[in-house]
Amino acid sequence: MITRRTVLGLMAAACLPAPVARAALREPEFLKTKLADGSLPPMAERIPKVPRVVNLAATGRSPGQYGGSVRMIIGGQKDIRLMTINGYARLIGIDEHLALQPDILESFEQVENRVYTLRLREGHRWSDGYPFTVDDFVYYWYDVLNNKEMRPRGLPLDLLSDGKPPRFEVVDRLTVRYSWDVPNPDFLQRLASPQPLTLALPAHYMKQFHPKYADPEKLKKLVEKEGTDDWTGLHINRSRTYRPENPDLPTLDPWRNLTAPPAEQFIFERNPYFHRVDETGQQLPYIDRVLLNVSSSGIIPAKAGAGEADIQSYGLDFEDYTFLKDAEQRYPVQVRLWERIQASRIALLPNLNCGDKVWRDLFHDVRFRRALSVAINRQEINKASFFGLARESADTVLPESPLFKAEYQHAWAQFDPELANRLLDEAGLTWNKQEEMRILPDGREAALIVESAGESTLETDVLELVTDHWQQIGLKLHVRTSQRDVFRSRALGGEIMISVQQGIDNGIPTADMSPAALAPTGDDQLQWPVWGLHYLSAEQKGEAPDLPEARRLVELMKQWKQSTSTPEREAIWTEMLSIYTDQVFSIGIVNGTLQPVVTARNMKNVPDRGLYGYDPTAFMGVYLPDTFWLDGSG
Repeated sequence: MITRRTVLGLMAAACLPAPVARAALREPEFLKTKLADGSLPPMAERIPKVPRVVNLAATGRSPGQYGGSVRMIIGGQKDIRLMTINGYARLIGIDEHLALQPDILESFEQVENRVYTLRLREGHRWSDGYPFTVDDFVYYWYDVLNNKEMRPRGLPLDLLSDGKPPRFEVVDRLTVRYSWDVPNPDFLQRLASPQPLTLALPAHYMKQFHPKYADPEKLKKLVEKEGTDDWTGLHINRSRTYRPENPDLPTLDPWRNLTAPPAEQFIFERNPYFHRVDETGQQLPYIDRVLLNVSSSGIIPAKAGAGEADIQSYGLDFEDYTFLKDAEQRYPVQVRLWERIQASRIALLPNLNCGDKVWRDLFHDVRFRRALSVAINRQEINKASFFGLARESADTVLPESPLFKAEYQHAWAQFDPELANRLLDEAGLTWNKQEEMRILPDGREAALIVESAGESTLETDVLELVTDHWQQIGLKLHVRTSQRDVFRSRALGGEIMISVQQGIDNGIPTADMSPAALAPTGDDQLQWPVWGLHYLSAEQKGEAPDLPEARRLVELMKQWKQSTSTPEREAIWTEMLSIYTDQVFSIGIVNGTLQPVVTARNMKNVPDRGLYGYDPTAFMGVYLPDTFWLDGSG
């Protein structure tokens, strides 16, 4: 029975197995020297009193062995964030079944989605050995989040509910609490996300960059050395956790960066104070070092196929699979195929805020959006680009989501040129004299421009087929290449007609995950950026949606944010998915496409099959790469 009070993250699940004696815990050979000279205490003093125990046998995997270095290829310095994403050390995380569980925290409790109590693990330490305590939450709350110099615009939106901040309190030396007057149901999920909401920083390290604690002259010199305008810029640079560029910043991740940028190779070394152990009491991670080698993105598949990576998914796509599979015969690598979790591998997004009034009126007409969708031969695209292995679908949730319904998948996703022509006739698009081209109401030829970042040959191949499909219903399609980083500004300015990119990022949501992607909630949503800006700015910028269905999606999103139960959220999701797919606010093509994952042949505990994507699985994160290990006999 569901009660008003839900207690989650029971401590019993996190206790060390009874047979494992702390004094007999086996140490990694990698730490032998530091243990011998006394610069590092024994494991019994390094891990929390109640560590997180990862029961590998329960997932069909096995306890491993310490040791080894693995190589990964990245396309640039910013990609060191992959270590934070894949490392997936979070206050609260999700497991392979998308259920929330305590990770860094020992336990957590929520009441009515308003009051969240977080309990730390006693004896947990940062990677430099300094205790991780409530003081780190206190520092971040008072001296960073609520410092007007640091955050002149106030708290991040994820910490606001109905526009109001939480009350923060220290319950005891291991417990903090965040309380809102109205529900904030997304709070726990934001803590578990690939780029998590930050609640704490290592205060003992960061205080040297804060004027409240630092010597003014020393701080001034540090600011000058950093080349920032003031202390806030210095503090931000030294405190980045998502992109861990500062080797001196203590971390709670399984590996810590040793290399300051710029560099051609970044070395990440095991965190000797990491809080996870396996069921035999061995401290994770098993692998000692991860080496990130910077290379041109375009040659990552060739390098991975030549055995220059021991674990690689970044920079690879399904189009590389045949080459990579062939490489298994020549190099000690193994190629697996995981399922990508995007709601559509490639989607077309008509800009409902297009600056051209004639086109904007057409994009607002659901008959036109539906015509564009049913004119696409998804089966042909699936066979030509995915060997028929993908799932032809609208831009919607996958069968792996508990919210899936077949009607969403098939909504206006059938190939029906006759229906498309009838819908275009109804929308007022006539034919020219030769009956070769459709004519707009103002007399122009109906020529659509699709904006692409030009980063993917897969996109190019698919657009060539869509060009042929739309030509059959009298619509021309031209592809224009733009820089992805200017898409948002150009879309906001009404300069983009249609864009092509991946569909909804999270195709495997649960009802407790935010449905924000289904409503105009952000200025990076290229089908309605101006409406999204209106929501994002608390109605201070942009414009409110002028389509009833889009307005309804915003209303439902607001209801979800006020919800207090999973059944209530499920009902909201159901209505939003129904509206979004029936109205074809984005044109999906296929989903369930496959992602190559290349590993060294002797790497163990890597699942043969997995769900792969940024949100919510954090690429490989939910499968805990700290449990992957190298078999020395391989």
